[in-house]
Amino acid sequence: MNKIRLGDPGTFPLRKVLREDGFGCIEGFEEARIPSAETLLAIHRAMLTTRLLDDRMLKLQRQGRVGFVGTATGLEAAIHGSAAVFEPNDWVFSALREGGAAVQRGMPITEYVAHMFGNEEDTAKGRQMPNHPQCREVNYVSWSSVIGTQLPHAVGVAMAMKHRGEKAITCAYIGDGGTSSNGFHSALNFAGVHKAPVVFVVIDNGWAISVPSSSQTASRSYGAKGPAYGIPGEDVDGNDVLACLAATKAAARKAREGEGPSLICLRTYRMGGHSSSDDPTRYRSAEEVLHWEARDPLTRFENFLDAQGLLGVKEREACAAEITAEIGQAVTNAEAVGPPALETLVEDVWADPPLHLRRQVVEALRVVAEQGEAEAVEGRFPL
Repeated sequence: MNKIRLGDPGTFPLRKVLREDGFGCIEGFEEARIPSAETLLAIHRAMLTTRLLDDRMLKLQRQGRVGFVGTATGLEAAIHGSAAVFEPNDWVFSALREGGAAVQRGMPITEYVAHMFGNEEDTAKGRQMPNHPQCREVNYVSWSSVIGTQLPHAVGVAMAMKHRGEKAITCAYIGDGGTSSNGFHSALNFAGVHKAPVVFVVIDNGWAISVPSSSQTASRSYGAKGPAYGIPGEDVDGNDVLACLAATKAAARKAREGEGPSLICLRTYRMGGHSSSDDPTRYRSAEEVLHWEARDPLTRFENFLDAQGLLGVKEREACAAEITAEIGQAVTNAEAVGPPALETLVEDVWADPPLHLRRQVVEALRVVAEQGEAEAVEGRFPL
């Protein structure tokens, strides 16, 4: 599989738009099909935001200031090229590395960073692992860390919207390793039978922690799995942001027009470890990593934008400085905010928490806080 991961072009055909170096499109691609400058720059900003945000979060984790990070470095074209297609009323169900799509859809960076710290401003109230964001305002659903469970959920939401006569659709992300889960089979089978308006996006980054793609399936490709469920499947160069955009846009159109689901595989590469707890040098070669670093999707897209006269060095530096400052301010704010109040542990299930839970909260506060604080909570949770 390492030979395949090193980019053997004869393995299976991939949809492409950009040249490998980014300086223009492949021969035969019509320039009239290139998105507007506004769309291109918005996608670039989203990609750059994810690159800078992940870099800062990983440094914070190494300093012991946040607990866990799963970076998307190397996957930005796949994530943001595909996510750019979905409309505000659509729903996005993520896997580990698509958190940047929530920001792309309008989640404030301050909210994203608050989630990473699990502080009082975290909308999940510190109950979820870092790097598992959710944002109700932009229809972005938190990942559960149980591999594949988001896929049946995405199909269920798609079917509900279909029954209500809504035109909205769902996007369901999964990694190459997740294609081995029961949820993958159940979701694609059900969606295919019932023509659910959902787009399945497999981001094949080469490794499911330390398990290579070659050990995940004997299929020719992940895109080839679609027809087995009676749905279209396509393999795309996941480091080519315009190819990701075009393939996902076509699949989303089919779903929106009642033609049912599609499966898209975006073939890319995870440049970092599986997470901040992983040492990838134990299972992959330096040669492999260097090969893919030379094909950085962000550099490739920036070369294209430069060739189009849309983004020079100064514009790129100014954009990066602006994003970096915004991230820095969000981190400063997050570290100034305290943890979620202990009593929030028993909120959101009952309108009025039952007596036994109120007693547990008050007793916990007696252990960890001064008597005055516990009495204040007793006033909010009368025994």
